[in-house]
Amino acid sequence: MNTTRRTVLGALGASAVAATTTGLTPAGAGAGAAPGRVPPELRPGGAFDAFLRAEAEQGRFSGSVLLTHHGRPVLARSHGMADRDRAVPNGPDTVFVLASVTKLFTAVAVAQLVQRGQVAYQATVGTYLDGLAAEVADRVTVHHLLTHTSGLGDPFRMPGFWDEAPGWSSVEEVMAGYLAFIRTDRPAFPPGARHAYSNAGYHLLGEIVAAVSGQPYHDYIREHVFEAAGMTRSDFYTKPRWRTDRRIAHPYARAESGEWEDVLEERLFVGTPAGDAFASCGDLARFARALTGGELLDPGHTAITLGGKVPPAPAGGGGGGGPARTVFQAYGPLAALERGQWVVGHGGGSRGISTSVDLFPDTGWVAVVLANHDVPLGTMPAVPAKARELIVAAGT
Repeated sequence: MNTTRRTVLGALGASAVAATTTGLTPAGAGAGAAPGRVPPELRPGGAFDAFLRAEAEQGRFSGSVLLTHHGRPVLARSHGMADRDRAVPNGPDTVFVLASVTKLFTAVAVAQLVQRGQVAYQATVGTYLDGLAAEVADRVTVHHLLTHTSGLGDPFRMPGFWDEAPGWSSVEEVMAGYLAFIRTDRPAFPPGARHAYSNAGYHLLGEIVAAVSGQPYHDYIREHVFEAAGMTRSDFYTKPRWRTDRRIAHPYARAESGEWEDVLEERLFVGTPAGDAFASCGDLARFARALTGGELLDPGHTAITLGGKVPPAPAGGGGGGGPARTVFQAYGPLAALERGQWVVGHGGGSRGISTSVDLFPDTGWVAVVLANHDVPLGTMPAVPAKARELIVAAGT
């Protein structure tokens, strides 16, 4: 239950890693350049539009897609139903649960506090938080948490988590309950020795944001990320709101019968720093524009956040590198060098959820794909992969 698809996408490798930094040009550095030609493959009626329609017609995609080029919308499409019981279709303003794409907001919040001199990347977790085991408090750093090299794991997989979590009925109970399970966790390897995707690590980052800023985590993100970026439909909606708000897509997963079943009740009461904020495609495009345009961070800290730090080990489904693709874990997103171009983004997934946002800083593209159907375990989501393929090809 609630196993994230990042086991496929996040390159959960076991190889040794080095704290290196790529030469990634700050995203948005090309924002002032003259917009290039939009290839016919990416325009309405082009190859990507046809591919997306075919995926929807064959029952493999339900959701919304937005492609922008230098801030200008190029293609916006929606397919399928946001709420099957009430016959509400997905549309351009439909709000989707983001799963692990939420980690981008947490990473930006940390970078803002670093920029203000209130947090240091090399400081240990114990500098900011009390009540953690010594091997976490004294050895795990903010850098380790951001790069998934802390050795901490996933509370969703811990014994007893799903016995307690359904009973949490407030934001405070979710945050405290989630943290209580993390307090029992111990690093599976020496911090910095390996890369292993960690929901626990990103929850601790959110706790650091709250402790240092003096604001509850969710309030901080609302003010300093969502409002600052003009993300008017974004929030951490609670489960009761999700059930009733017709703007918010319900998540659907395949039942054993082959029918699509609503799996909303499998989610927590509210999202955490590790996952399940909500946004529309337009809001995520605005987030990308604000991040690359200096509205959320100064250029230096934008470059630090989006520049690759740790090379994840190759994983099934293409998480690693290859002759034409070299991947690094950045402070939040993955940074991939594909055919000489940087692609910086994050995906998220669980039962009934498949999301991604990709920034192409060399050519000014942003691709947002938000789906309320999941994809088969062990496979890559086809729609964002096709968008990346065509956008990269257009820039070569």
